[in-house]
Amino acid sequence: MKAEADIETLFRVFRNISKSVHTSTKVHEVLDLVVRGTAEALHAKGSILRILNLRTDEFELSAAYGLSEKYLAKGHVTRKRLYVEKIHQKGPIIIRDVETDPRVQYPREAREEGIRMMLDLPLMLADDVVGLIRVFFPEARKFSKEELEFAEAISEECAYAIDKAMLIERQRVDYHQLAVKTEKLSSLGRLAAGVAHEINNPLAAILLYSTSMLKEFPKESLHREGLEIIVHETVRCRGIIQELLEFSRERESRKTPANVNKILDKALTILENEFRLRRVRVDKDLSPHLLEIPLDVNQMEQVFINFLVNAMEAIPGEGVVSIRTREDEERAGVVIEIEDSGIGISEEYKDRIFEPFFSTKPKGTGLGLPVNFGIVEKHQGRISVFSEPGKGTRMVVWLPCEPKGS
Repeated sequence: MKAEADIETLFRVFRNISKSVHTSTKVHEVLDLVVRGTAEALHAKGSILRILNLRTDEFELSAAYGLSEKYLAKGHVTRKRLYVEKIHQKGPIIIRDVETDPRVQYPREAREEGIRMMLDLPLMLADDVVGLIRVFFPEARKFSKEELEFAEAISEECAYAIDKAMLIERQRVDYHQLAVKTEKLSSLGRLAAGVAHEINNPLAAILLYSTSMLKEFPKESLHREGLEIIVHETVRCRGIIQELLEFSRERESRKTPANVNKILDKALTILENEFRLRRVRVDKDLSPHLLEIPLDVNQMEQVFINFLVNAMEAIPGEGVVSIRTREDEERAGVVIEIEDSGIGISEEYKDRIFEPFFSTKPKGTGLGLPVNFGIVEKHQGRISVFSEPGKGTRMVVWLPCEPKGS
């Protein structure tokens, strides 16, 4: 075959592979095309493609062409270090002697297969080796400049295909995990609602009778302290059940035009004594130009109270809670920031604070922040958390001026 014809063949094969890489979502079909096209274009006996498994550090066989099942059955390649040391140089690597080159794991089997020469094409993403195409030849030969350039271009396209496949796989796994988590939360919500309703009635009876009995005992009675503990703990249980019901309740938001500043002021009024008792100062910087936006006032008041209580409880002694509001003209929304000078959130807990029942407080239920998250999400808003241990926490709530579908 003439050189011109070879160049034409190389170009045609590369074009087909490149088109497949960029259009196909079936990765195995792409890899099969790569090994077959590469072997045919270079007039090779066959080729294989191995992808590095980061978990096992093995180059696993992912596609093969032109080789016997007996040869392919030798299994994965585990000599990662040897490969990495040899192929961090970019570009094709020629193995001229299959019997003595340490990169050939099965020299005797290669000879029996009729292989006398190999061409390695490392698949690189940035500076990392993610795989390898190995092309097998029945006899020693020289490669033209065009063939080596073709081989390098194929390895680049294949590396891109693997990167794309990894991204799709990560997205698939993330979606599956999210679906499982959503189903678990839905089941948990239904279970919580059922349990809460079942417990509510006997709990109300306990509270009623213990309160009545408490009134009958004089202050100096030995039984009074025990009854006070019963009343206190029953009230606490009732509060937990109310939070469970609120968490599990699917209630439509009743939105009316409202000013965020007024809701914040009402929440601060409710907590005014609490702030004073804890010796926590409140700094307000509320924008006077906020537009009224569609909100469920009761729900948003609950959100702000939850955030403010958390901010107070995060401050071990005297401290400051700063509250700021502003318009977000660029994204047509309103921003609310509640920042404390407390102990902050450690890195290991930062991704878990919105999980139901997760709490670092000794008596926390772990439902306050998940409820907040659900309410803000129903308003088509977002919550962002910025925190550093020892330097406090800043909760940022963004609410749209005109939620879609409202």
